[in-house]
Amino acid sequence: MMKRSVGEFASVLSRALIKASKQSSRTQKWTPSLEQTLYRLGCRESLSPTLVARVIDPFLVHHHSLALGFFNWASQRPGFSHDSSTYHSILKTLCITRQFNTLDKLFKQVKAHKIRLHPSLYRSVIASQIIGKKYSSAFSIFSEVPSLASEIGSQTCNSLLAALSSEGNYKCAYQVFDEMNHRGVRLNTVGFGVFLWRYCSLNGLDKILSLLDEVRKIDFSGINGSVVAVLVVHGLCSGSRIAEAVSSFDELRVRECKPDFIAYSIVAEALGNMRNVVDKELVLKKKRKLGVAPRINDYKEFIFDLISERLISEAKDLGKVIASGNFPMDDDLLNALIGSVSAIDPGLAIFFLNFMLDRERSPSLVTVTSLSANLCKHGKIDELLEVFHKLSSINYFTDTHSYNIMVSFLCKAGKVREAYEVLCDMRRKGAIPDIQSYNLLLEACCREDLLRPAKRLWDEMFTNGCPGNVETYNILIQKCSEEGEIEDACRLFHDMIEKGVVPDAITYTSVLKGLCLAKDLKMSLEVFDKCAMQDPMLARSVLCTFILSLCKEGNLVPAMELLRSQSTDIAFLESHLIFLKFLADAGEISLAVEHVKWIQGKSPLMHQALSNEILASISSSSKPDPILKLFQVMQENRLNITNDLGKEMAYR
Repeated sequence: MMKRSVGEFASVLSRALIKASKQSSRTQKWTPSLEQTLYRLGCRESLSPTLVARVIDPFLVHHHSLALGFFNWASQRPGFSHDSSTYHSILKTLCITRQFNTLDKLFKQVKAHKIRLHPSLYRSVIASQIIGKKYSSAFSIFSEVPSLASEIGSQTCNSLLAALSSEGNYKCAYQVFDEMNHRGVRLNTVGFGVFLWRYCSLNGLDKILSLLDEVRKIDFSGINGSVVAVLVVHGLCSGSRIAEAVSSFDELRVRECKPDFIAYSIVAEALGNMRNVVDKELVLKKKRKLGVAPRINDYKEFIFDLISERLISEAKDLGKVIASGNFPMDDDLLNALIGSVSAIDPGLAIFFLNFMLDRERSPSLVTVTSLSANLCKHGKIDELLEVFHKLSSINYFTDTHSYNIMVSFLCKAGKVREAYEVLCDMRRKGAIPDIQSYNLLLEACCREDLLRPAKRLWDEMFTNGCPGNVETYNILIQKCSEEGEIEDACRLFHDMIEKGVVPDAITYTSVLKGLCLAKDLKMSLEVFDKCAMQDPMLARSVLCTFILSLCKEGNLVPAMELLRSQSTDIAFLESHLIFLKFLADAGEISLAVEHVKWIQGKSPLMHQALSNEILASISSSSKPDPILKLFQVMQENRLNITNDLGKEMAYR
């Protein structure tokens, strides 16, 4: 028999682990049964760092729990030691899946064992930490390998420099800047610009000029001087260093940072706020004589770079400076600013929107959606209404799709009456409300406990020739069931079937919950049978909720009988788990024991999988004692069966 290559064996192992994990645990956690899978495939005899690395990368890079479990299992094998390849594979996986805490622990191991990693991995880890806003961790890793700054690369180093500066961690930012210069790593406008901008408010002009001179001696080619000039004077003015900002123009000009009209406007406005009219006029005179028109595309590119680096505060501040000075910004830039800034400062996002509308330009629907979502998120409902009023006044909403965006967010904000008025306005202007329009409003009515208006809207919808879909029926069925109006819920359920609208999991779950609450066991079992006849897979997904609803109403034996009538396939694991946990919490241990014995007799695999899940849930439960008792019962039951089998074999 031909010996398999490491790559082939790694593929076999990874597929087996993924398959076994789906059978033994819902969350693909590492369990003892996975170790048995490895033993069965002969992994212990073939174990090597190369094999471990190949199993994890590429096959388990998106399954961090399995990758880490396999990595730790290998660590415990006698005579096995991890090397740079295994650490590289597991660290790469943790980077991709953003498992920062575990990443930090493993990096400490790397340091303790003096493992040398490839520079590309340091680059990936630092970049991942920056994306996750773990700036201190990113700096900690960088500071351990400063000699690798060149290999880590200009992009990542500049991202770290800008992130630390934005956070106000000037000491660490300066260390990164110093290492970059020392190692010849090229600075760019984002890294150096944000560093100077935030640094100068505390350190003044002399220090800034010294830093500029230092960079110019090495490599200034990747830096936009005019943008840097704006950032410096803005930083100085923000730090109340207005006099230094005034004297900075000539110093910046001779250092390849020629101030443009934006830079002069910043200082002039600061002087105006101080009521220093004389100096303001001198600055404006100098602006006319020496200033240059700003290259708007340069600022557009820079702000887009800030947004891509998640430096939204900096993008917001610079955008406000440009808009306040009435300098032009194109639609792409304004849309980007409104959408991104609304996440942290909805008020300023509206400022950018007004800037756009005042120039008779309109935001994109994507931008309006993002702004509306963030206004709702921040509870700025009055501002949301004002935005919609302004947009409506310029006939921004012209078709059903755009109107539905307004309806959606009015409903989300709880403004049901206003949303209904929009539907009426749509019809007046020839934009016919569609099924989405009605579903949005129906859902809002039900959420606000307006069941009677919801029923009237239902009738109006059909009168206007808009037939309901499965979502429409689900909204009303769910609310009727919750309110105890089970007859209406069942009437709607049968009506949708008659009209050819196929019920889904939400439909069946809502009806079954309502019937359980109404104590109609017979009808609930009939509805579940109908679900199973329609689609066995659908019935399986509904079963968990149905079992829990039966249990809550005291129907423990019918719930157990229903479970036993289903397959003992591992796919039904969740339903059995819910039932057993409910019995444990309710103190029905004898019934739980009876069910466990039945499972053990029918499917040892299901019994083992349930044991794994129950054991895993003990630590996360707020009431672990009943679950622990259940687990002990399961283990005792398993031991008793094993002993009985042993006696039977001995007798034979």
